[in-house]
Amino acid sequence: MALITPQEIIDYTVFKKVKTRAQQLLQMDILQAETEVFEEVGHDFSDPILYPVLPPAVRLALIQLGQYYALVNGDESIAKGIKSESIGGYSYTLDNGQIISKASILAMLRKFKTQPVQGNVNMRMRLL
Repeated sequence: MALITPQEIIDYTVFKKVKTRAQQLLQMDILQAETEVFEEVGHDFSDPILYPVLPPAVRLALIQLGQYYALVNGDESIAKGIKSESIGGYSYTLDNGQIISKASILAMLRKFKTQPVQGNVNMRMRLL
């Protein structure tokens, strides 16, 4: 089960493309965001003792990342490799294939990272 809903992304965003994106596509964007967050922190926030409710910083990171993926996945120009485009009096240039920068979520997630195991421990025991 997803930690956030498509409606939370719709309520958060100011981008019309995201607000009008199909719910099932937003669910896929959420899955992509969750996968990235879980990889970053080393766990999936499923432990009910440690996380009886999802921390607000994690929720916001997921919403921002879900919004990012909704924008990127919904932009045909990225798939076509367009470098710049003009529409009427408006224009934008993609920088290395991206229309926006990914939200800086690392600071919000830093305190939720699990500590990596420091290698194998070898131990010998002997009788005295």
